Amino acid sequence: MTNPPTPTPGPRPRPAAAPAPAPRWDPSQYLRHEAHRTRPFLDLLARVNPPAQPSRIADLGCGAGNATALLADRWPTARTTGYDNSREMLATAARYATPHLDFAYADAATWAPAPASYDLIVSNALLQWIPDHTALFEGWLDALTAGGTFAFQVPGNFAAPSHTILTDLRNSTRWRNRLAGVGDRAGAVEDPGTYLSLLTSLGCETDVWETTYLQLLPGTDPVLDWVKGTALRPVLTALADDEEASGLFTTEYAALLRKAYPPTPAGTVFPFRRVFALATRP
Repeated sequence: MTNPPTPTPGPRPRPAAAPAPAPRWDPSQYLRHEAHRTRPFLDLLARVNPPAQPSRIADLGCGAGNATALLADRWPTARTTGYDNSREMLATAARYATPHLDFAYADAATWAPAPASYDLIVSNALLQWIPDHTALFEGWLDALTAGGTFAFQVPGNFAAPSHTILTDLRNSTRWRNRLAGVGDRAGAVEDPGTYLSLLTSLGCETDVWETTYLQLLPGTDPVLDWVKGTALRPVLTALADDEEASGLFTTEYAALLRKAYPPTPAGTVFPFRRVFALATRP
């Protein structure tokens, strides 16, 4: 009887990674595409028409403060506060501070405003980072004065190649022991109809819509440069203590993005879907 062949030993699996740290944000990287990142906020703001001059405004997830400054420009007599849980972003936002505009540390997932304390609560590209964020809506709506508005926009591009490629790469044989689940955005936002149904069920006059921007990005590897400011942050944070691994992952990801988003003579077309919602209390 012939003995079966001895299996060839494979590479030893690495121990499972510890829970990933919270993403570390880089304001300068985020602001490299400031015009494209600000455009959805301007489109959201254009539809906010409060019945009276707001006296108190909150910007949840204010980031580098550039969008919060636009709120202060629109309603200069209101007391506007930008909240964020990134010390790096708040340090950059501080340059916009005025007697009517300030910034404070707060995690939107646990932020608990007093009832009827704001005329306008805005959230710009934040909610996708908060699991089960719709459970927070009722408390935020309670914080609005009568006639007050809750306005938000979120990215709706999690099925786009920029994200599916990133997910597949994190889960590949080379990286899954270190990166599987890191920055997983599956189910990060709801479809527009779900937001509409929920906000109307909470007694609000509601307006929900979506837009896909065909962003034309310049330069070499511009989609990689874009995601370095957002979707790639959890991976870069998780690999921050391993420069070689970070470089290898980024190089592999960049090559895949080039195939998915080939450059044109005018630049690289990067379609980006956004979901918007306004909810006004009676």
